Amino acid sequence: MTASKILSNKTNLQVLYEDNHIIVVNKRAGDIVQGDKTGDKPLSDVVKAYIKDKYNKPGNVYLGTVHRLDRPTTGLVIFAKTSKVLPRLNKLFISKDIQKTYWAVVKNQPPKTADTLTHWLVKNPKNNKSKAHNKDVTASKKAVLHYKVIKNLDRYFLLEINLETGRHHQIRSQLATIGCAIKGDLKYGFDRSNKDASIHLHAKHIEFIHPVKKEPITINAPLPDDVIWKACES
Repeated sequence: MTASKILSNKTNLQVLYEDNHIIVVNKRAGDIVQGDKTGDKPLSDVVKAYIKDKYNKPGNVYLGTVHRLDRPTTGLVIFAKTSKVLPRLNKLFISKDIQKTYWAVVKNQPPKTADTLTHWLVKNPKNNKSKAHNKDVTASKKAVLHYKVIKNLDRYFLLEINLETGRHHQIRSQLATIGCAIKGDLKYGFDRSNKDASIHLHAKHIEFIHPVKKEPITINAPLPDDVIWKACES
């Protein structure tokens, strides 16, 4: 089953797929998936409000967070609508039975047109940043991704990325380590920010077998509306 229809409501939420068990939305830059110390309203609360309004539900609405995207990142986020399906979705992520594809725009040409990057990441909670090492070091976690250059733009390169692991800031840190910081990502060495504080990293595509219906699900997230992303699409 392929899902691509976008539904909009008064919260400006983009719903890409929804059934009785799962809801998948297209996260905007600046949205946080879950509440944090900023106190800003998280995307999970926006989705709860959408469900409550759409189905006229009394009382509290259940919503389980399956995974997260960084605040400046855009694209696909999956939520569980029932407590029964949440552990099943979690298991899919743990067993790597969900195929996630990202697009990233970088300024510098990668050393190779396609490659597998393997690093060991160490998270620094003080500055909320991960440092990539070329060998196993104390408190590190192995990180593996595959990338390929899929388009040459006037001043940038569009990479398609598939993750083997899901580490903190993995794509951002690993690409920066090979000299390819993502456009707008000041934290990882890009020379200037984007006007909307986003970075050009988008969770574009996801494939998995529905944990209840047992049918294949394929979902694509439309790109943000800006000049660079439009050039990537054309």
